[in-house]
Amino acid sequence: MKHSAIIAIVTLVLILLGVNWSIANKENQLKTGRVIYLELKPIDPRSLMQGDYMYLRFKIGDQIMQALRDAQVKQENKKPNQWWAISGDGYVVVKLDNKGVASYQRIDKGIKPLADNELKIRYRVRNGTIKLATNAFFFQEGTAQQYEKARYGQFRVAKDGELLLSALYDSKLKQLGDQTP
Repeated sequence: MKHSAIIAIVTLVLILLGVNWSIANKENQLKTGRVIYLELKPIDPRSLMQGDYMYLRFKIGDQIMQALRDAQVKQENKKPNQWWAISGDGYVVVKLDNKGVASYQRIDKGIKPLADNELKIRYRVRNGTIKLATNAFFFQEGTAQQYEKARYGQFRVAKDGELLLSALYDSKLKQLGDQTP
């Protein structure tokens, strides 16, 4: 075999191992991650469903962005820059109620210890908006009506604060859609 063919095969094997490792980690997170609920931000119902997915925005995303803007104003002692000037990824501290619904507490700076009912979750700033795990929920064609009453996203949180969306829930925390694995 030629040297370049061996390199190609080894590269392919490494890529496949990496993909499988990532899948196994996500499956483990779905099984063992801590369950929390994040409130969806109201969206115009006429544009809520597009094709076979629902566009998701979360109330906490606006709260994180406002806190980042406020910190920028305080740090720079001037008017805030435009939305696209805010950048950086980080962690936000949320407080969990007795049902697991998360509410914004503060941007984590690693200074203040977490209370028993607090948790750190990872956020990313992309194109001037806060991204928490995903901004879309995909569903089977023809089942859009099952998700029209969605008010919460259920997430599984890994130990490192990474979120993984697992289901959508209504205002009473009743799971929407097909519940079979």
